[in-house]
Formats: sequence, structure tokens, C-alpha cells
Amino acid sequence: MTTIYVDADACPVRDEARKVAERHGLNVVIVSNGGIRPSPHPLVRTVIVPQGADEADKWIAEQAGAGDIVVTADIPLAARVIQGGAAAIRHDGDVFTEANIGERLAMRDLMGDLRAADPFRKGGGKGFSRRDRSRFLDVLERLVRAAKKT
Repeated sequence: MTTIYVDADACPVRDEARKVAERHGLNVVIVSNGGIRPSPHPLVRTVIVPQGADEADKWIAEQAGAGDIVVTADIPLAARVIQGGAAAIRHDGDVFTEANIGERLAMRDLMGDLRAADPFRKGGGKGFSRRDRSRFLDVLERLVRAAKKT
């Protein structure tokens, strides 16, 4: 059965993931290294991992498998879960795939190098909008339906 794993630290769509999962009777696992209030919903399980770099990512990568869906903005985590057969989606509805993950990893590394070379470099991501939230809901719904068919 499909499980939705949410890399919950700084994730703005935890409630939306729960709503889609509830509609389909799927379990949701919210993974964090603290600071998240556990949900009383019976389909939602909260996992608190030890403090440390990438502990939540490691836990999710070890648990997620074929047919599961992972909600994350972390590109290396997305690459790991895709390799294991799970689907990966960003909180804005952007889907990571086998076809685009290599390019995403390369771009992430390039941007890291640019930031390291110029400490005064301004920038950051765009803000999270209602349109992003709506797109996330639509794409997650499609991923869940596809996962249920297989």
C-alpha cells in the first residue's frame, strides 16, 4: 500500500498531504528532527529523528520504496527515493523524475559553488503562493491515483 512520506522541516504542505491521503485512505508519515506537533489523525504518524544533518532524509530514504510518494524539496533525497522506486514531489507540485533528477543535482551543485564563490550574492527561492499550493494538491492527487493503479 502506498505511503506518503513528508520531509516536514520547513514544509508548507503537511496538511494538504494529509487531506489527499485521507481521501484515499493512505498513511502519512511526517518526518522531522523536532518542533512539529504530532497530528491526532489516525492515518498520520509523526517520526522524530535524532538531531543532525540529513537525519530525516536518511530515515525517509531507508523507509520509502516502490509505490510510495515522498514530499521533499531536498534534491539528493529525491534522487535516493527515485532510485528506490518511490515518487518524489516538491511542495510546489514540481515532480522529480529519473529524467530530470541528474540535471537538478547538477544545478544544485552549481548554485552551491556560485554562493560559495560570492558571499555577497543575493538570492533565494521565490515565495510560496496559493497557486503553488493548488498545483501541489493537483499533482499529488495524480501521483496517488497512479500509485494505486500499480
